[in-house]
Amino acid sequence: MTTKANATDDSFHVFDTTLRDGAQREGINLTVADKLTIARHLDTFGVGYIEGGWPGANPRDTEFFARAQKEITFENAQLVAFGATRRAGGSAADDPQVKALLNSGAPVITLVAKSHDRHVELALRTTLEENLEMVRDTVSHLREQGRRVFVDCEHFFDGYRANAAYAKSVVRTAHEAGAEVVILCDTNGGMLPAQVQAVVSTVIADTGARLGIHAQDDTGCAVANTLAAVDAGATHVQCTANGYGERVGNANLFPVVAALELKYGMKVLPEGALAEMTRISHAIAEVVNLTPSTHQPYVGVSAFAHKAGLHASAIKVDPDLYQHIDPELVGNTMRMLVSDMAGRASIELKGKELGVDLGDDRALVGRVVERVKERELQGYTYEAADASFELLLRGEVEGRSRRYFRTESWRAIVEDRPDGTHANEATVKLWAKGERIVATAEGNGPVNALDRALRVALERIYPQLAKLELIDYKVRILEGRTGTESTTRVLITTGDGAGDWATVGVAENVIAASWQALEDAYTYGLLRAGVEPTE
Repeated sequence: MTTKANATDDSFHVFDTTLRDGAQREGINLTVADKLTIARHLDTFGVGYIEGGWPGANPRDTEFFARAQKEITFENAQLVAFGATRRAGGSAADDPQVKALLNSGAPVITLVAKSHDRHVELALRTTLEENLEMVRDTVSHLREQGRRVFVDCEHFFDGYRANAAYAKSVVRTAHEAGAEVVILCDTNGGMLPAQVQAVVSTVIADTGARLGIHAQDDTGCAVANTLAAVDAGATHVQCTANGYGERVGNANLFPVVAALELKYGMKVLPEGALAEMTRISHAIAEVVNLTPSTHQPYVGVSAFAHKAGLHASAIKVDPDLYQHIDPELVGNTMRMLVSDMAGRASIELKGKELGVDLGDDRALVGRVVERVKERELQGYTYEAADASFELLLRGEVEGRSRRYFRTESWRAIVEDRPDGTHANEATVKLWAKGERIVATAEGNGPVNALDRALRVALERIYPQLAKLELIDYKVRILEGRTGTESTTRVLITTGDGAGDWATVGVAENVIAASWQALEDAYTYGLLRAGVEPTE
């Protein structure tokens, strides 16, 4: 593992613990390869420290540090190994876990230490004085071995409430033994910003130690608590990508860093790195196999999405009127959502976003507004189906619907067999380029069978469709009328390897609604491929 000099000033630390604390989130199970990939993303983003895990505690983390030494050249970050102070009654020099930390090769080591008196007595089952000696001995030994040491004071805020003098003595002991930073941990996540600010201010004044903050999000205040600690003088923030972590998560790295850079005016990332934030957030979400939060501050796809007509009118004059920053600063984009709330400005801005020139035709814009409101009344939704809206918009602009094929009929059959299995078969009859085509296909469901039959029918004439793949399929039952009769809305997401798009269909049964969405999906795919309509 090669480590270059930090890209940012050591006077303030951005410390990421996605690979250790973030990995404790329910549903996240990282392989060593996953951890290496995430570490590279975080280094590219420019964090100063990446906590890779607990070497010696499990084989995966031990392997990660061994491979990181050989496979990663860090451009901005230093790799950090996490572990505990030595056991009670022993010595740091002889403690196997301390040896594992040294054997990891990490230049920085974070030690977790008990700072709550009840945890010392009930969890460690030792005396308060012995706990202080465990901190002093372990920090001193690691410093003697040439390692930088940070100390996490676990349950600090709860411990401070119960016994402030002892909690501060742990901070003072770690600082005097050579810890560069002592981190106050809100392990249970129960603190509020004003409380954090008051405690951090007092501890700095009483101990003289350099302090950091580690906030869990159980009150929904982890980001606010982190910034409150900075306001009080903390110069080290511990976060996780996308707020991953046990229970409800940790302080989210991305809004914390964005606030420091854009609101506080602090330079905590390398030049140009902030503009990569949205990409990095989504890339890490892909690795952990969790759908990115659409409403996440700064990086969510809805973070700069505008729906109300009043907002759109103002944004058309000046985007800053309804946006707290320029989304491009964090690698995001402004989006206009089209719905029954849309006004003329919404449609004009959406057309510009989609590359459809509406000119100054007020009558055209008025027709589109009315058409959208009429369709949404029927159950369609265009804010989640940009591709279907673009087809509608282009149809109004061009005076006719863009068509590459004309459907004569379709049917889908589900056969219940005696052995308990089901067979799904679909047949489509359509016209394309003057040719009548009949195609039949089987699938693992009626919609999948229709999708395959449509593909069989059209791929010979439109080979561009071979790249298309159905990525997601959602069904929502709208207002019911009598019994099982109801309106069904289907949203389909389709991709071609270069991007994806969403289409919508609405009908009284799910198969008919699915067929509408499939027709739009194929039509839009051909439009993206630059194919001229023939029907």
